[in-house]
Amino acid sequence: MVQKVSISKIISNPDNPRFIKDYKFKKLVKSVRRFPQMLKLRPIVVNKEWVVLGGNMRLKACIDAGLKEVWILQADELTEDQEKEFVIKDNVGFGEWDWDVLGNDWEQQELEDWGLDGFPFEKEDEEEEKYTRKIEAPTYKPNKNKPKIKDLYDDSKYQELINNINKSNISEEEKQLLITTAQRHIVFDYSKIADYYAHSNKDVQTLMEDSALIIIDFKKAIEN
Repeated sequence: MVQKVSISKIISNPDNPRFIKDYKFKKLVKSVRRFPQMLKLRPIVVNKEWVVLGGNMRLKACIDAGLKEVWILQADELTEDQEKEFVIKDNVGFGEWDWDVLGNDWEQQELEDWGLDGFPFEKEDEEEEKYTRKIEAPTYKPNKNKPKIKDLYDDSKYQELINNINKSNISEEEKQLLITTAQRHIVFDYSKIADYYAHSNKDVQTLMEDSALIIIDFKKAIEN
């Protein structure tokens, strides 16, 4: 039976998977203010504990609109499974889905049976792939000759900045800050760095890896 109750008596459903945001929600609040009688024609549905099953966003809009009482329909005869099914079916076609809530609290097959499709869940019976965005990366082949260190990077812009900083009249603390940040303007030639790495001893290679100048694609993990 439809009845009018204090809005404070109704409990918002914390697991509601549907939401309306931004301007659409503002339109709903405006609609409630202009035509509150519609709430009697489409009452908020609650269970026996007064938790919302249908109309969670309408309840929120009523609160924002400043209503003290709302029309509700108490569905106290539903089982827990029926309540979950009602929540989905009542919301199909309105607002936006919270996919995390759906994925955690509902079974995919049930959602499909109740008319919800287009959700980004993986089928449980499908073989899970180890990688989902495989790319074809070229295999690196080092050149025969080891490049000179001076050819691995271009620091001309960096040196120009350092020269201007040192000639300035700012404090030593400020100079140190700018000198440190000026290193961002050093341009590295990573293909030549890779060649240098290939012809270096183990100690140099390890330090280059630690500095992230070189990233080794073990077992093609990055490629895959």
